Amino acid sequence: MEILSPNDVAKPFAAPKESLGGLGPEAAAMLIAAAADVAVVIDRAGIVKDVAVGSEDLAREGYSSWVGRPWSETVTVESRGKVEELLREATPSGVTRLRQVNHPSPRGADVPVRYATMKVGDKGDVVAIGRDLRAMAVLQQRLADAQQSMEREYARIRGAETRYRLLFQLASEAVLIVEASNQRIVDANPAANVLLGKSAKRIIGQSFPEVFAPDSREAVASLLAAVRVTGRVDDVHARLVAGTEFALSASLFRQETTSPFLVRLSPVAGSGATGGASRGRPVLMQVVENLPEGFVVTDPQMRILTANAAFLDMAQLATEEQARGEALGRWLGRPGIDMDVLSSNLREHGSVRVFPTVLRGEFGSTEDVEVAAVAVVTGDSPCLGFTLRSASMRPGTMAGRELPRSVEQFTELVGRVSLKNLVRETTDMIERLCIEAALELTRDNRASAAEMLGLSRQSLYSKLRRYGLGDLDHDGN
Repeated sequence: MEILSPNDVAKPFAAPKESLGGLGPEAAAMLIAAAADVAVVIDRAGIVKDVAVGSEDLAREGYSSWVGRPWSETVTVESRGKVEELLREATPSGVTRLRQVNHPSPRGADVPVRYATMKVGDKGDVVAIGRDLRAMAVLQQRLADAQQSMEREYARIRGAETRYRLLFQLASEAVLIVEASNQRIVDANPAANVLLGKSAKRIIGQSFPEVFAPDSREAVASLLAAVRVTGRVDDVHARLVAGTEFALSASLFRQETTSPFLVRLSPVAGSGATGGASRGRPVLMQVVENLPEGFVVTDPQMRILTANAAFLDMAQLATEEQARGEALGRWLGRPGIDMDVLSSNLREHGSVRVFPTVLRGEFGSTEDVEVAAVAVVTGDSPCLGFTLRSASMRPGTMAGRELPRSVEQFTELVGRVSLKNLVRETTDMIERLCIEAALELTRDNRASAAEMLGLSRQSLYSKLRRYGLGDLDHDGN
């Protein structure tokens, strides 16, 4: 421990012998008691000889009972080493560095005190001068609580901003944010970009009235003026520069020290408006229907709502009606393994990029596929979307059977799949592959396969049923 000599003090007395030479023991005791919250005199054996307390609050902590007890017994267990160091390192020529120790309190929480010690007299007694740190501890706790509260508030604000930004981006209706002071566009969602036929970079910063035809700009100006007064105005008709007529509604909202306008543009019935929201959706449905990859939309319970022609071909179905209302797991995934893992990923993360599995056709065919999925939980009709791509030519597959995943592939799932599900999936996959290998080696002789695997025939049959392997209508020996 660092020892502070008189020369290390920031501003020592210039002539202590002359200025304090006449200071007697009683005067010194009063000065020490007045300067310290707690002052303790300890003899050479470490026994407390005397105690002075500077406040009534500390006196109620039972410090007067210390006299006659070892000083190390008056502190908590973790502070005893510090007390021993304070006693061992005390010298007549210098003051030890301050050390914090904790005293147990009969009223509850421990009392933190910061001590410095020094040897006095010829008997080897040590004087320990302490400062009560409870007020500082309270301030530190308040600071920590305030920081945690601020972090929680920041996290809440960031979450709210993310949700509203996502809603803003996904809205099918064109929405513009217009600065109230100069009437310039400060933000626009993708639907507005399509509607105005410009990129976001070209729209942001443009004067809002200039978006409209000259004969409509007066109506737009009146709309914004009315919103300043009433806070909201609905259905003011105006034509864009391109000639399409739209109904405008605007509202005013507070953002820090400013009050921007939120403006929505809706096509007028019979106006021939073909904005991005109305034009793009039928085109999108046509693209999805004609995709060469399978596309399926299900409800949250994975019952099929709609499927494109590519999925129907892969599942060997004649019409969409045969699939509608059925569980997707009837055709997709290894029984009892993949769909549970895929469902848990969607619940936890909202999307899955690449998930290798198998697709079983209605007439018994099996095809390796890679699945990408997303959960759409917003709106009135939450649903799940799946795309299925054939993976028959992907390296790592042979004879229609998927080889075990590499270590890298499994480590990529860490953080996206719980350890319990990851271990269960791995165990089930290895168990299935071992059973398939045993059946192949024994030419489907199940008695020999069970013996090879160290299983009873009943256990083997149970696992065959679990994984949907073999024809269980007869023994198969």
